[in-house]
Amino acid sequence: MKLHHLRNATLVIETETDVILVDPMLGKRKTIPPFTIFRYKPHRNPLVALPKNSRDILSRVTICLITHLHPDHIDKAGEIFLRRKSIPVICSAKDENALTKRGLTITQRLNYWEPQEFLGGKITGIPAIHGYGFIAKLMGNVMGFYIELPNQKSIYISSDTIFTEHVQKVLIEFKPDIATVACGTARLDIGQPLLMRMNDILKFAALAPGKVFANHLEALNHCPTTRAQLKSALAEHHLLDKVAIPNDGTSLEY
Repeated sequence: MKLHHLRNATLVIETETDVILVDPMLGKRKTIPPFTIFRYKPHRNPLVALPKNSRDILSRVTICLITHLHPDHIDKAGEIFLRRKSIPVICSAKDENALTKRGLTITQRLNYWEPQEFLGGKITGIPAIHGYGFIAKLMGNVMGFYIELPNQKSIYISSDTIFTEHVQKVLIEFKPDIATVACGTARLDIGQPLLMRMNDILKFAALAPGKVFANHLEALNHCPTTRAQLKSALAEHHLLDKVAIPNDGTSLEY
């Protein structure tokens, strides 16, 4: 299994038989308005371009998973890509109608904790809570995915979430070989962080039974945590050897 980190949360999982795209934010730099105006500098998003090797990787995509509807996970360019190539999409049952109205081809819709057949294996929708306190209600529905494919490492796409009992259950009971975690500590102009604070990222990394794949970094104006800061914190807590912090365009083999 290869994991290709493109940008932010956009990830491609490649096996010998399938190429799974996760959360396609595929637009050019500065095509999305700032997510915060006052707390951090109001730069337009994404802050960085897609890596040069993304075109080749995307040309092999056979199916797509969408965790939620925010534009940093499915933007206009991502929608166009999926429509033009008629890529089958898997999403939460709560998002099916909205994505169908955008012209996408929904072939599976998931409910939380109900496993379904997927590419010869199984996929399970996992609850994700997108923020601490009241802000999570404003962020709407989010779904992570636990994926088990034949003769492959199991992988947990935790999506945009804080550390919750659901996250803990997957790490302890499902024991994923690979677990992704969004590490940008995103914040809007109001409310608490939308993603795990550093102490919860460290808890996630410590509890994960296998390798951890850190993403959602250095691509959006409301995500202050840098790769260097994350690396330093992990090293201080003797967790760095468990965690990959890939640069955009990096591919890792498991």
